[in-house]
Amino acid sequence: MREPPPLFRYRPQNQQILLGGVVPLVFGVVVGLVLGVSATDYWILAGIAGLGAILAGFEHPDGWGGADRGVVGGGIYALGLLLAHYISGAHAKVSLGSFPPFLIIVSAIVGMFLGALGGSIGRRIWTREAPSEESAAAPGDSVAPQEESVITPSEQIEI
Repeated sequence: MREPPPLFRYRPQNQQILLGGVVPLVFGVVVGLVLGVSATDYWILAGIAGLGAILAGFEHPDGWGGADRGVVGGGIYALGLLLAHYISGAHAKVSLGSFPPFLIIVSAIVGMFLGALGGSIGRRIWTREAPSEESAAAPGDSVAPQEESVITPSEQIEI
């Protein structure tokens, strides 16, 4: 089995800034520029961003850490998207709604759920325990039941 990726919190600070801030911002800028060119390409890149949020969650010990990362990454991604689209001046091929800055909040929430999903999946993958003796027994083998402990009246504690 492969070794799990290093946890995000143990990476050097410059890598944390790069992976947690710069990558979502730059990808958001690219998607923001594509937004004025092609709706299909926009949706493909948005799907890739979602996949990236799930994979980023793998660098956290659980869903909560992945959710935190997803909220920040999703917000930064949407900020880059909106700034690049605004600066380009192109007409959006996909509706940004009546109040485009709301996309930052929506992307942060979606990123939170996708990051949490990644953190949860990653935790299950990387923390698989060795099979117990009972589950490792071959089919047909019987495992002796453990004796139950019975408390006799003389062992009871009176309060």
